[in-house]
Amino acid sequence: MIFEAADKMKNFEAGIFNILDDKRKELESQGRKIYNFSVGTPDFEPEEHIMKAVSEACLHPENYRYALSDRDELLEAVIRRYKHRYHTDIAKNEIMSVYGSQEGMTHIFLPLINPGDVVLLPNPGYPIFNTGAFVAQASQWLYPLTEENDYLPDLAAIPEDVCRAAKVMVVSYPANPICKTAPDSFYEELITFARENEILIIHDNAYSDIIYDGREGKSFLSFPGAKEVGVEFYSLSKSYNYTGARMSFVIGNPDVIALFKRFRSQIDYGIFLPVQMGAIAALSTDDAVVKEQCRKYQERRDALCGGLRAIGWNIPDSEGTMFAWGSLPEGYTDSNAFVMELMERTGVICTPGSSFGSLGEGHVRFALVLPPEQIKEAIESIRQSGILG
Repeated sequence: MIFEAADKMKNFEAGIFNILDDKRKELESQGRKIYNFSVGTPDFEPEEHIMKAVSEACLHPENYRYALSDRDELLEAVIRRYKHRYHTDIAKNEIMSVYGSQEGMTHIFLPLINPGDVVLLPNPGYPIFNTGAFVAQASQWLYPLTEENDYLPDLAAIPEDVCRAAKVMVVSYPANPICKTAPDSFYEELITFARENEILIIHDNAYSDIIYDGREGKSFLSFPGAKEVGVEFYSLSKSYNYTGARMSFVIGNPDVIALFKRFRSQIDYGIFLPVQMGAIAALSTDDAVVKEQCRKYQERRDALCGGLRAIGWNIPDSEGTMFAWGSLPEGYTDSNAFVMELMERTGVICTPGSSFGSLGEGHVRFALVLPPEQIKEAIESIRQSGILG
């Protein structure tokens, strides 16, 4: 019997990371040295007290039942973290857990919009924003992020009819893939824009603990009026290397939280309790540990961006996130083709900018997932290959 895929599956072709990984395996089978900067999976280890909390919780049989809801201790840990880290007060009814921001962003549109409703999404932007909107059958209006506007949305340039029709806008700073931060004035303008146009803001706050050169990573919710107009995703993946545990939170407007909770009550039974216990431990981690990890990421950023500039490839310093972003070398215009050629000639794997939207074309993204010594080796491989001309 032959089964035909639904028409919607045409939008879910093999992802670029799968394609790159298949090529990686092929080259490694040939004995090639590979420097993989493609996937943003932290190579740092979780702190011992986090792993211990998970493992100890796993020894109690009662923790294998359905969780059904977030433990009070977990909600209290989030409240303490936001108060200490962002100087922001939040209440228990303004918090809910999700199985990572990736899963949460895929589903959050469903209880908020009807098919055909307009959502505003960044271009370039993280692909899950578009996937979530597609799953909800939204009409996507892509706002450009360009160097000319400091990689910020030009809110005044969004047509009036689009503003009237839009129900949701997704924003994310520090931004993956473009590695830029936003000034306080932008958030203030954004909140006013959202209130005047009755648009819900969804802010993806995955990287505020990985931010460079003395900048201060902030929460969208720390700005007056933010909870009135929006919610924020807060992830434990990058700050605490809790990636595979899939632990993230949606925080903010209590009406939106209640609606999303009601929807999710139909599709899951809560986060595995040992994962919740590990999250409680993670949120109690000393800030010095998180800052030291950020310092190590900055060392990697300096080694990669500075090293590539030294051999003639102008990759600007990332302002935040665990990535670096820059234009293709002179003479190249197709990011997919360049990435495959780079891999073949140097063993260096990065991600084509076209994976992040039409305005990503002409760029590449590097994940800072190798130590400085290996980064220097990768740069030397690029230099020796002659690919930069």
